[in-house]
Amino acid sequence: MTAPAPMLPRVPSYAALRDGFHWDLPDRLNMAAQVCDDWADAAPDRVAIVELADGRRDVTYARLRVMADALAHALVARGVNRGDRVGVLRSQDAWCAAAHVAIWKIGAISIPLFKLFRHEALASRLGDAGADRVVTDADGVAMLDGLDGVAALVPENETLPGGRFETAVTGPEDPAVLIYTSGTTGSPKGALHGHRMLTGHLPGVEMSHDFLGRPDDCLWTPADWAWIGGLFDVLMPGLAIGVPVVAARMARFDVDDCLKIVRQGAVRNIFFPPTALRMLKAADAGIDGLRSVASGGEPLGPEMLSWGRDAFGLTINEFYGQTECNMVASSCGALFDPRPGCIGRPAPGFELAVLDGDGCPLGGNTEGDVAIHRGPASMMLEYWHKPEATAAKFRGDWMLTGDRGVWEGGFLRFMGREDDVITTAGYRVGPAEIEDCLLQHPAVATVGVVGKPDSLRTEIVKAYVVPKPGETPSGTLAETLQDFVRDRLSAYAYPREIAFLDDLPMTVTGKVIRKDLKARAAREATGEAP
Repeated sequence: MTAPAPMLPRVPSYAALRDGFHWDLPDRLNMAAQVCDDWADAAPDRVAIVELADGRRDVTYARLRVMADALAHALVARGVNRGDRVGVLRSQDAWCAAAHVAIWKIGAISIPLFKLFRHEALASRLGDAGADRVVTDADGVAMLDGLDGVAALVPENETLPGGRFETAVTGPEDPAVLIYTSGTTGSPKGALHGHRMLTGHLPGVEMSHDFLGRPDDCLWTPADWAWIGGLFDVLMPGLAIGVPVVAARMARFDVDDCLKIVRQGAVRNIFFPPTALRMLKAADAGIDGLRSVASGGEPLGPEMLSWGRDAFGLTINEFYGQTECNMVASSCGALFDPRPGCIGRPAPGFELAVLDGDGCPLGGNTEGDVAIHRGPASMMLEYWHKPEATAAKFRGDWMLTGDRGVWEGGFLRFMGREDDVITTAGYRVGPAEIEDCLLQHPAVATVGVVGKPDSLRTEIVKAYVVPKPGETPSGTLAETLQDFVRDRLSAYAYPREIAFLDDLPMTVTGKVIRKDLKARAAREATGEAP
């Protein structure tokens, strides 16, 4: 069998790259074959994953298939069938990759879950998905304790059956992954993706790494594999292209640990969230020997791009996308110079537009709604069991991103979010989920949560709380509320600042006017009076 190859030809110009591209999706497509089986057949001894837990351990494609097949047998023995939803609650390690592969082999749907989630965050996602099986580790078992009807499977503790598992016959549109994304109202929504999802990511990923797939390439990201940025911007594309992916656990980003991982793993290609880049810059820490650095989630700006050239000896390639349709635009230093303040040009296979209020595409230098035309392979199938929300995501044939942008000479400039989603340290946090959590505390009468500008994290989560009668605002109460959210929701989305107010700005229908609170937070960030 011929080994898989990158999707993009190494052409000399961006125009040639775009003009010569078209989606070529076969009738039969399963991501388990793309990231594991095909390589295990063609080059079984090729290194797939480099684990850096206790020393270095190279996991070949043949070994990854053995792990995934054994886990697939175990899941089927526990009643998992085609179409069932199965959670994956593990950090960066080979079993995390094998878990997704095993679920896809069955024809089931994997749900990435973050190890920093707490009880309510896990309960809401698993409950909405109707998932009662989770592949996890020893720490995850404790996290799942108390979730009625949810059974944990820890591969390390199992006597797993051997033998090949026949991968289910699936097509591009068959559901494969359910990724929950934060919003401004209600619980997080599950973006359901088909087996074409990985193919849809490859053009933008290859472009953002200056044609990923060259000899000696080796990928790593400090982003958790529970997020689309870690799972489908790094892990799965690397496995599909045949580029080794480093798995290294980091409880939180640390500059010294980062440098150690790069050195031990012989890393050549990195996806750095902007916050990680800012921490490296603050520590004056450069990295030699890299071939590509990609970044996404928010614009970097001219100063950071300039620093990157000095620190890495290359141009940081910014990319853009979202959970519902990812890797839609990118820079590519191998083809064109970046435009500071912009987030790249449309990736091959993607048609982007900036729309006016009537849904008509705008020309250059006019701000509007950033939208993606139907058709690319990384576009979601739907929001899980939310037909109205799915319909609202589209305006005709255009998927609305919720972002505002401007065209500048073929480059897309990001102007800001239309909604109140908070971007903090690379994570997208929905204020509604935090507000709902805080409202469960007996001291809280009402609350509004917004993002406050922050030089390191982009934004921090700030909660404005009106206490119930008889409750006295204090630093102790603020710490109690922070712990309340941290223990129940997640360790990254808790409010780093809490302010107590007598009342909140409200509409006549009783809704908190977040834009007024955001303006207040912005004034506080600059030292102005509230």
